[in-house]
Amino acid sequence: PFCLDGDPIVLSKQGNFIGHHLLVPKEGVAIHINAYNFPVWGMLEKIAVNLLAGMPAVVKPATVTSFLTEAVVKEIIASKILPEGALQLLCGSAGDMLDHVTSQDVVTFTGSASTGLKLKSHPRILEESVPFNMEADSLNCIVLGDDVQPGQPEWEIFIKEVKKEMTVKAGQKCTAIRRIFVPENRLEEVSNSLKIELDKTLIGNPSNEKVRMGSLAGHGQREEVRGQVQKLLASSRIIYGSLDSVQVVDADAQLGAFISPILLINENPVNAYEPHNVEAFGPVSTLMPYKDLNEAIVLSKMGKGSLVSSIVTADRKIAADYVVNAASHHGRILVLNEECAKESTGHGSPLPMLVHGGPGRAGGGEEMGGLRGIKHYLQRTAIQGSPSMITAITNVYQQNAKGITGDIHPFRKFFEDLTIGDQLVTEKRMITSELIDQFADLSGDHFYAHIKETDFENTMFDQQVAHGYLIMSVAAGLFVDSYEKNPVLLNYGIDELRFTKPVYPGTHVYIRFTCKEKIAQETKEKSADIEYVKGMDIPKGIVKWMVEIFDDKDEITGVGTILTMVQMKNKI
Repeated sequence: PFCLDGDPIVLSKQGNFIGHHLLVPKEGVAIHINAYNFPVWGMLEKIAVNLLAGMPAVVKPATVTSFLTEAVVKEIIASKILPEGALQLLCGSAGDMLDHVTSQDVVTFTGSASTGLKLKSHPRILEESVPFNMEADSLNCIVLGDDVQPGQPEWEIFIKEVKKEMTVKAGQKCTAIRRIFVPENRLEEVSNSLKIELDKTLIGNPSNEKVRMGSLAGHGQREEVRGQVQKLLASSRIIYGSLDSVQVVDADAQLGAFISPILLINENPVNAYEPHNVEAFGPVSTLMPYKDLNEAIVLSKMGKGSLVSSIVTADRKIAADYVVNAASHHGRILVLNEECAKESTGHGSPLPMLVHGGPGRAGGGEEMGGLRGIKHYLQRTAIQGSPSMITAITNVYQQNAKGITGDIHPFRKFFEDLTIGDQLVTEKRMITSELIDQFADLSGDHFYAHIKETDFENTMFDQQVAHGYLIMSVAAGLFVDSYEKNPVLLNYGIDELRFTKPVYPGTHVYIRFTCKEKIAQETKEKSADIEYVKGMDIPKGIVKWMVEIFDDKDEITGVGTILTMVQMKNKI
């Protein structure tokens, strides 16, 4: 199995020597060493991409919450949706597992920066150059734009976002907000608003519907949070919450690992060390002032790299300045305002189609991001050769490769009967000034270059020029076979259409029409659960056709890829 990466690259003047890139699965296993705070999602978001890439996985969850991971893995294995051995689980110590990795394996780690550094420095990983992807906890920040005032929708959005990120999962998220930057003239107002909002947070047993924050993962985590807060107190002070007491509902505050939300304040963040270097992995954040946007950007970077930063502002210039100038230190930036707040997934939610990771302290790794995430488990290899040879290797037609001509028009073939490289070279048709005029009237496109009376001095053209879409329409008329029904069900669209040379009146054009790529589609059966759309139950696939338009000099005037739906003989 393989897939192509990017577009072909012409390496010679005549186009007879080209290059491309292949992606093939690595021949080892993906080893996922996961954190305690996401025992289920943390596993699933990682194995999804390595399985799609064709690599099996060994999952090593954190011991304290591994019972949840085990329960899910049991269900996956019992369902038999994966080949035997494709997913394996190791609970407890990893032993000497990393002593046996090779360059064909991939190791991922989610957790603390200190543990990640130890694993990344393992002699075997260094000796074998084993790909190592790290996603570490970071001191993520949120910025309140200096345009936002109390009473604005953005003010309430900011306060609620901070409260949510402090209390959801009791702050045990790698993406939680640890640093809160606000204009110095709004420090007291933000402080008061946050205290009021945090007071609304009911803490206790999550089975109680009114409870909004539960406990930490265990007593060890609670002691660690308390210890980290003590370090933060070297330069900050607590303005909300307590390390020693917490009111809980339907629970025992000491038996459970409960802790109060802790809001600290640091009034001199530019010269402080702790808020930008010490993380308390719980419901703990530090409020800090900034003088202007430039200082806010500097402060955001003092965390030495984060997974995510947010800015709440209604001002587009403030948003643009912050994003562009702060992006080098953050893996993701969320811009929140009234327009998107209701539909926003929030500061702390990584999304499968966007990259998750960050520079520096955040680990320097990257995961998810749609197809980007799959590529971490594939080997990219450059290939070189003639267009015909690269076509044979990739099973995708490359421009200038030898085509396959025959007596049967390609449109008369079913999906299964089409071969990559099936080719039709058409008759010629002359483009006239009258035809250009007619197309202008029909389409309404009377651009000056298509009008023969135009003075063409200081333009790109010598005389009246044909519309690009006229030439493409003529192309369709040349390669379409007849009015009779055939296996081609419909035109699905056009990709990569380019007009490379003007076509003037009197030019004769012809088409080279080649089967470029085939993509089979699974047939959808009629079902009470799915709204029926005519044709959905017809077995079919997508066929891409390379369309090359030539003139009298056999020079290309246009090229594009037409997509069609073609009927199959049999369902898949």
